[in-house]
Amino acid sequence: MKIYRAKQIRQLDQYTISNEPIASIDLMERASKAFVNYFVVDFPNVKNVNIICGTGNNGGDGLAIARLLQEKNYEVNVFVLQYTKNFSEDFTANLERLKVHPVHIHEIENIEQLQKINLQGLIIDAILGSGLNQPLKGLLKAVVDHLNTLAIPIVSVDIPTGVFADDATKGSAIHADKVYSFQYPKLAFMLPENARFINSWQVLDIGLLKQGEAEMHTSFEYLTRDAIHFIYRDRGKFSHKGTYGHLLLIAGSKGKAGAAILAAKAALRSGIGLLSLFVPDDILPILQEAVPEAMCLTISPEALCKEFQISKTYSALAIGPGIGTSKPATDLAANIIDHYPSPMIIDADCLNILAQNRSLLQKLPELSILTPHPGEFRRLVGEWGNDFERLSLQQELAKQYNIIVVLKGAHTSIAHPNGQVAFNSTGNNGMATAGSGDTLTGIIAGLLTQGYASFEAAKLGVYLHGLAGDLALHEEHPNSLIASDITAHLGQAFKAIDV
Repeated sequence: MKIYRAKQIRQLDQYTISNEPIASIDLMERASKAFVNYFVVDFPNVKNVNIICGTGNNGGDGLAIARLLQEKNYEVNVFVLQYTKNFSEDFTANLERLKVHPVHIHEIENIEQLQKINLQGLIIDAILGSGLNQPLKGLLKAVVDHLNTLAIPIVSVDIPTGVFADDATKGSAIHADKVYSFQYPKLAFMLPENARFINSWQVLDIGLLKQGEAEMHTSFEYLTRDAIHFIYRDRGKFSHKGTYGHLLLIAGSKGKAGAAILAAKAALRSGIGLLSLFVPDDILPILQEAVPEAMCLTISPEALCKEFQISKTYSALAIGPGIGTSKPATDLAANIIDHYPSPMIIDADCLNILAQNRSLLQKLPELSILTPHPGEFRRLVGEWGNDFERLSLQQELAKQYNIIVVLKGAHTSIAHPNGQVAFNSTGNNGMATAGSGDTLTGIIAGLLTQGYASFEAAKLGVYLHGLAGDLALHEEHPNSLIASDITAHLGQAFKAIDV
């Protein structure tokens, strides 16, 4: 699913109006019907609704929603904020339509007049839409601040009032329990700094023409099951273990054998044919017993690097989980980066080695995959002022070194050096647990080993990782979910996309 900036969405609206063709007020009606159809299902016990309207098209949506809900026998109160004398044409038309229905319409000039809100009901925020680019002030700010103090749910139309769609939000904004976004998610929904404004959101199809979407470029996408199913490849009937590649995983150190075990097991569950583990001597027995499917190497770093120069044994390489940042680990990482010619997956301690030895970034094989969490990313790029700046830094890092950057978190973002960024749709807060990143490394490394291109391996791996976590949550509580639960449910995740 594509993610467009607010200006582009307005252009796509206009494309549909011109080419369907459809009058703008009829497109507004279609959007409002979609909102109501979902609302009545999601809030079955609500019968008293307070709709707070601005005087633009977002307010026009609110007026149409008020009429449609009243026709379904809801008790509806409408509050029109008198912060301007400029009414949009479609707002005015919907106001006239609403006046012939038994709906209470209140004109609000100060927040004291909001005392008529029915606190036994729910608030629908239809004040301002996605075009906002400056902080709220005056009556708008006062109303939003007041609504946020009320102990009743708030549902926003398209985007919470006050939230900037394409930039860091400044000032007051509605804290929405639910947002129904028309046709596309907003870029703001993907970024953690807006979590306080957006508890949950859902995209509603309002029938914008697909041809307009095809002609409109965007750098951002939201990964859906359909997109992932398109990437995924079935296993052939006459395939064998050699068909699915040989991964070399360099992981673990004394006291951190668990990181190597988690990454190794996830890699094996991802579908690879062969796995070799390069581990220190002192944890070799642990690994050999914990992961009997793996072959373990303890040859010297120098011999290993020499082997890279003369051997095509390995289909892919992953390095980092649990290796530490000691001088021997740093020397090993430097030698590998110097000699290994193909894309590799770099995670955890090896990311910190890169941050401490920045010249190694220049030597990375093109389209290698880095998988930092926010702390590791900060060590690589420095500080940022807001999450939109962080997103730009992620794109710049990918472009500068011609690599894939997977920035982990809710809606994990995957940046390609061409500027494209994919945001993940799977996963949950129970996955914020030790070792979760090690399992992701194993999964992505396993997919790269099987011949997926770097960007596709990262997208498929991130999606499967999150989906496995979601499936594990059917049996666990977020507090009790652990990293090995993710690997244990990876088979179910594959089944879910392989249909």
